[in-house]
Amino acid sequence: IRKYLFDKQKKGLSSQTISLYVNAINFIYAQIYKKPEFYKIKHPKQSHKLPVVLSRKEIQHILKNIKNKKHKVMISIAYSSGLRVSEVVNLRCQDVDLDELTIHIKQSKGKKDRITILSDSIIADLRKHLTNKNPNDLVFESERGGALTTTTLQKNFKTALKKTKINKPATFHSLRHSFATHLLENGTDVRYVQALLGHQNIRTTQRYTHITNPKLKNIKSPL
Repeated sequence: IRKYLFDKQKKGLSSQTISLYVNAINFIYAQIYKKPEFYKIKHPKQSHKLPVVLSRKEIQHILKNIKNKKHKVMISIAYSSGLRVSEVVNLRCQDVDLDELTIHIKQSKGKKDRITILSDSIIADLRKHLTNKNPNDLVFESERGGALTTTTLQKNFKTALKKTKINKPATFHSLRHSFATHLLENGTDVRYVQALLGHQNIRTTQRYTHITNPKLKNIKSPL
């Protein structure tokens, strides 16, 4: 069994994925074979990679390279509100409050609701997608009607990223990472950032403080 798990690791599976295999194996021995201690396998150590964050300038560069106006607004709102790609494509008109500059995210990851902020810089473009629609209509629809796929939006982001020649392994989710990091850089309390992102555990949010640590940035190399 350990060789099986080692092979999975060699194939590049993450420690989180391998932990799922470990849970399944331990469950089988404990619940089916009734031997909970017979083959108790330890979980692999979790990796602690820092999230990929784009600078404000890099994000503006990416947005300038998006030709599709609808996709540009969707990617803008992902960054300005800290949304996941699934939250962007499933956003409904009734969830957007242009007067209060807020977005109500309903039943997202962990089946939790949250309120996040909305930038006034994209209101004019966003309003075009809200006009003449019912409250329950999707804000962003595909050409055939219905929701756009997350894959479409992720590919559009990747295409724009390649055009900029930004040398970072960024993904669509990096927009959310950047949102959190830039808020902390602006002095926003980590607890408010936690609420805007919808993190259950504040330690998940605190990882961004390792990127924004001003004391670390003020240290000069001895060379």
